[in-house]
Amino acid sequence: MYEALFRQEILKQVQDDEELTISGNPHANTTMKIIYFYLTIFLLLPGLSYSQQENFRNEFGFRSDNDAYLAMGQDRYYTNGLFITFRHALREKYQEGAKKIWEAELGQYLYNAVSGNIPSLNLVDRPFAAYLYTGFKMNWFKGNEDHFQAGLQIGTIGPAAYGREIQQTLHDIVGFYEIRGWEYQVKNEVGINSSFGFNKLLVRGGNNDLSLRTYANLGNTFTGAGAGLLYRTGNINKFFKSVSDNSRISNSLNDSIPRKEAFFYARPMLNFIAYNASLQGGMFKEDKGPVVFTPNRLLFAQELGVMYAKNRWSLNFSVIFQSKELKEQRKAHQYGSASIFYRFN
Repeated sequence: MYEALFRQEILKQVQDDEELTISGNPHANTTMKIIYFYLTIFLLLPGLSYSQQENFRNEFGFRSDNDAYLAMGQDRYYTNGLFITFRHALREKYQEGAKKIWEAELGQYLYNAVSGNIPSLNLVDRPFAAYLYTGFKMNWFKGNEDHFQAGLQIGTIGPAAYGREIQQTLHDIVGFYEIRGWEYQVKNEVGINSSFGFNKLLVRGGNNDLSLRTYANLGNTFTGAGAGLLYRTGNINKFFKSVSDNSRISNSLNDSIPRKEAFFYARPMLNFIAYNASLQGGMFKEDKGPVVFTPNRLLFAQELGVMYAKNRWSLNFSVIFQSKELKEQRKAHQYGSASIFYRFN
């Protein structure tokens, strides 16, 4: 029964999207405009940097995640994310490589099923959900390039996270289809979530290096842990003054000025999922929503990207491929991520 309904309702929509993408419909054109916009920024924005070389102690910018960046005509699962971040380097006695940087962030994750147009409950293969939060992180960098991080977020899932409203607004702006299915989203629950991270350089040779990346989350929205590797090749800096660890800012007059960076990177990561409220509903809610699922406990993700940083600007574009979060999911998932940051005093 599920297969028949899926072929009638969803598969037809996916096929139509693929045909329209080939023929140059507004959906595809909008996707290409987004990609061209970020390519233009990558090529032109660094030229706007001030010629004066100096250290900066503040950084502000945003990151945008969207599966439309891959120009594959898809609109599924983790479909959009927007994050606005401010960072500040604390003043302290100069010691090579040692610094503290705090950051504040406002963000939202949006999730839907295999499509954002789901006409009936039994076609939901991943819960509709949004997570809206504000958070604070503290970063400690050491002279041996160890990097420690601890953070705290307060947020909410459910209708209070305004997922339906944001997704519909985005679709209206770019001329996408009308969304359906948010009436099946998970219920409201306020979340308090902590995060911890540790990164360590393993080996470096010339313009290449390999480092260990680990994290752990504990909270009623997200609980889990992960470990992986980061490989960089190109014009790279040490991790305590690199765009890859958001550490190019400094509040010491004696600190040397970071060199320009331009490199390719690969970041494979194995994640253990203990609890994910966007899939399972609120941890402390009896009525979690009309449809929730038990996640696959292991999730593999591979990120491939490029980073550029010079003077005041940092730029990043990457693609992320990940395995299925649920055994019920029709497909695996992939999406793109782009970020722009500006440094100042």
